[in-house]
Amino acid sequence: MTNTFKLFSIKLTHTAIWAIFVAVIVYVLYCGLANRITSYTWIAIGSVIVEGLVLLVFGGRCPLTIMARNYSDSDRDNFDIFLPNWLARHNQLIFSTVYVVGLMVVACRLWVNQ
Repeated sequence: MTNTFKLFSIKLTHTAIWAIFVAVIVYVLYCGLANRITSYTWIAIGSVIVEGLVLLVFGGRCPLTIMARNYSDSDRDNFDIFLPNWLARHNQLIFSTVYVVGLMVVACRLWVNQ
């Protein structure tokens, strides 16, 4: 395999995993807003926490970003994922905020529904 194909494969995988986690984060927010807190809500919350721990272990960087660095010397924020550069740059801030808001809404629903 060429380095270009390896980078393409990493970018494709990274984008798919990113999309899944965005869906999971939005699902947490939806569960709170719709007052539909189920075992799937807790699985979603736990999944994002595990992903956060992985990022913490790797110094705030996704392991796929570290792998992709072996095949690119680009300084662009989206060199490792099929996202617009601005979104790749602000990805953690945007979706961490959505996740925290979702957690807060879920917590409020649980408190009110006691």
